[in-house]
Amino acid sequence: MDQTSKLSNRVINAIQKDISQGIYKPGQKIPTEPELMVQYAVGRSTIREAIKTLAMSGILRVQQGSGTYVNESVQTESLDQRLRRADFEEINQVRRMLDYEIVKLAAQHHTQAALTDMKKYLDLRKKAILGQQYHDCMEADIAFHMAIAKASGNHVLADLYRSFTAVIRDFFAKRDTESISHFAISHHLHEQLFEAIKSGNIKLSRQAMEDILDNNY
Repeated sequence: MDQTSKLSNRVINAIQKDISQGIYKPGQKIPTEPELMVQYAVGRSTIREAIKTLAMSGILRVQQGSGTYVNESVQTESLDQRLRRADFEEINQVRRMLDYEIVKLAAQHHTQAALTDMKKYLDLRKKAILGQQYHDCMEADIAFHMAIAKASGNHVLADLYRSFTAVIRDFFAKRDTESISHFAISHHLHEQLFEAIKSGNIKLSRQAMEDILDNNY
């Protein structure tokens, strides 16, 4: 990667950050090229490359003779905010894609310490079911799946899953909190998932995860 491209990437990130922080709002005109050159301490070619890239990705709109604008449809909210607005079916679809990769990696790369964490939260989940403690069961369930994400060894996947936990928690909180039945029905599937990961069986791990998500309503 040449120097211009490196500088362009820095400017792209800076402009996107300014948009996400509301400095430049949807539909608003951004500063002119000379102003951006001063603001980001780069040359004209770097600014033009950055604007071209952002325009191609739909973030900016270049209007000849008028200037460059933030697209009206650009998404300015954070990932957490977007996830909280999402339909549960959308969340489950994305979670399914994440979890398939997570359980595969966890089956391959888990450590004894990771297995100990999983078993601890699995036991707490069962204890909460037997005690009819909805909130405790919800937290143990989320912690169990988070422990699997950590066991994958992929920090980016674990961080993405952590973002999902706020939405999952919100869904559980809106479900019938007087009944523990949803958790009880799927507990044997969670035990199967744990044993499959422990044995390093990727196929069985994915099947158990699929069964859990199919019964996640």
